[in-house]
Amino acid sequence: MKEFIIGKNDAGQRLDRFVQKSVPSLPSALMQKYIRLKRVKVNGKGSKMDTRLAEGDLIQLYINDEFFQAPSEENSYLAVVEPKISIIYEDENIILCDKRPGMLCHSDGSWDYNTLIAHIQAYLYQKREWKPREENSFAPALCNRIDRNTGGIVIAAKNAEALRIMNQKIKDRELDKCYLCAVHGRPSPAEGKLEGWLFKDEKKNQVFVKNSPVKGGKSAATVYKTLKTQGGISLVECRLITGRTHQIRAQMAHAGHPLVGDGKYGSLRKDKGFDQKGQALYSYKLIFDFTTDAGALEYLNGRSFTVDKVDFVEKYFPGYDFH
Repeated sequence: MKEFIIGKNDAGQRLDRFVQKSVPSLPSALMQKYIRLKRVKVNGKGSKMDTRLAEGDLIQLYINDEFFQAPSEENSYLAVVEPKISIIYEDENIILCDKRPGMLCHSDGSWDYNTLIAHIQAYLYQKREWKPREENSFAPALCNRIDRNTGGIVIAAKNAEALRIMNQKIKDRELDKCYLCAVHGRPSPAEGKLEGWLFKDEKKNQVFVKNSPVKGGKSAATVYKTLKTQGGISLVECRLITGRTHQIRAQMAHAGHPLVGDGKYGSLRKDKGFDQKGQALYSYKLIFDFTTDAGALEYLNGRSFTVDKVDFVEKYFPGYDFH
């Protein structure tokens, strides 16, 4: 609880305006709720939002200390009143979320509360499983990321040990990530492996595929299988052997089969007639395939998880069951 004495310069303003200024990270909807619940008192009594404050009034705010901090990337979860996450699996150590296309995993540099990590942290904070004031440095964190316009499974660690183990398993490639994508044409052969070297242009945030080693390039390998072809496009399953930036998008385009809706590596001409916003790419399946001891997460070994739906599959390949 914090107390304020209204001075001359604060007198005359509405109670809700004063609270907004005094508690910068408190969302407006939550502020209104707290006033209704009388967690905001004027001279010891509950008051309405439009109450005009007078010099000498005592304001008591029964609001968690976290909300008094200035808005930042670290406390953006406080601005999330109703967390919106699609949980595929959850236990005491991890959460597997189905990130929808259009949502950022993390802020893109400017303060933004509408990110996957903010919603996950808000979810854990609101159900009191994560208590920031009792932590010195740890906060629930994502173990992997997916591009804004790509959907799919993202792993979040609830504790430091789970984060350490999962990050190491990802680094050691002991997780299989399978993607579905819709590409123009029909790959030939229908299944195989795409290999090459990817060179990233940092200024353009774009990678280029080379058939032989290049300075600054990184090897990339993707195993693919064509599942269905109709209407001039194919549904393809891709399994990452390496995990490079834009790997599937760049390699498929280099092979002559750009992803439908891919504005960076695709074809505007080929995309005409397809109402696809963003690349048709989804990380739809995750397999835990540990080859070394996983400690506290060993129980996950051998398990696989799949999303319930992929919008572009239903749209372009109706009736196809990828489960």
